[in-house]
Amino acid sequence: MSRQLHLNLFLMSRGHHEGAWRHPGSNHKALTDLDLYVEAAHIAEAAKFDAVFLADTLAAGNSSGLASSGSLEPIVLLALLAAHTEKIGLIGTASTTYSLPYTLARQFATLDHLSKGRAGWNIVTSWAPEAGANYGLQQNLDHSDRYKLAEEFVEAVNALWKSFPSEAVVDDRDAGKYLDLSRIRPANYQGQHCRTKGPLNVPGSPQGRPVYIQAGQSDSGRAFAARWAEAIFTAHMTIDSAKSFYSDVKNRAVAYGRRPEDIVVLPGISAAIGSTQREAEQVWEELDALTSTEVGLTRLKARFGGHDFSQVPLDRPLTKEDFPDPNAVEASKSRVIGYVEMSLREKLTLRQLLRKLAGARGHVAVAGTPEEIADIIEEWFLSGAADGFNVMPPIINSQLSLFADEVVPILRKRGLFRTDYEGDTLRSHFGLGAVRADPTFAQSA
Repeated sequence: MSRQLHLNLFLMSRGHHEGAWRHPGSNHKALTDLDLYVEAAHIAEAAKFDAVFLADTLAAGNSSGLASSGSLEPIVLLALLAAHTEKIGLIGTASTTYSLPYTLARQFATLDHLSKGRAGWNIVTSWAPEAGANYGLQQNLDHSDRYKLAEEFVEAVNALWKSFPSEAVVDDRDAGKYLDLSRIRPANYQGQHCRTKGPLNVPGSPQGRPVYIQAGQSDSGRAFAARWAEAIFTAHMTIDSAKSFYSDVKNRAVAYGRRPEDIVVLPGISAAIGSTQREAEQVWEELDALTSTEVGLTRLKARFGGHDFSQVPLDRPLTKEDFPDPNAVEASKSRVIGYVEMSLREKLTLRQLLRKLAGARGHVAVAGTPEEIADIIEEWFLSGAADGFNVMPPIINSQLSLFADEVVPILRKRGLFRTDYEGDTLRSHFGLGAVRADPTFAQSA
């Protein structure tokens, strides 16, 4: 097999659809119950998925009480999942806007040690007034400044991870020498936004450092990903959009002296699976019937930076005038541009838009038999739209189990997906090389 398909489980409570928490087929355990996450991770690991991924939010939100809310802190949860799994990668989200480099460097280095080299950091540049207020910030950074901060933040974390290499730990009982201090040096990172002295007090981890994952799709996000990312979580509703993104970000990486295969691009896919097309479509219909228009409007308002859609009729086709200027939106700008374009292209009503976003939130959403889902995955993989997928089951565990038990064997039969893990680390699962001696790539012209 010359090229390996990658599958990552995007693990979100009882499923990725807003109505999943109420669906009888979803896991009935509390969202704070470790077993809810362990069960899903075991299903994914048995199917030989590359990794489990946890997103994060830093504000309560959802004040209506009509949808599930409240999420566990991802790094702590992943540390517990490390003890309940053996091979599967463990990817957690942490914000460069609301974190400190030294704290985050310690946390992810610790996770990489505890998991024996399975940790990955999903680097996000958060923007939310509520989150800023939670962290005592009186003013939030704009889009471009957040990426300037992110560049410095990752440079600082990189310097900290290099400051205490694993080779410095001698642990020679007979000689009475634990550390070779000549190998340990301060980071002494000085930037406009980030400063840290170091060295880190956690030695170099099994992978050299955790794998870098990134999810931004704006021009700034793509430039950042081209320099740093080793895997990209991306959202596309059409294969043409995915191909354009795939080609663009790989070409940008080459401009930084990297190889295209140094980055694994993983669009999200939310698949409703049934024994027939009609049975699969019924899954979406059941879930849509369990959603709240009020919740959908609240989330759409938040996505569009506070714009109120409540006065827009629910059942007439949307027009350009119904939306604010998407270029003025600070959070996930590329995502909201896609929402507007999709709404106008497909002549969606507001009700139809809310239902589309209740499931996949801008990722590709499909319904079909296992064979049909495998066909879609194969087409995207072979046509240069993806290196694999961020699997977003609409219902956990039932739809996740169907994907693992019915779709994955078809992909294996076609020679696209592994039958077993070939290594022990997330880096090996993604087919990535060893960490470079100096992971800060040269700036492109």
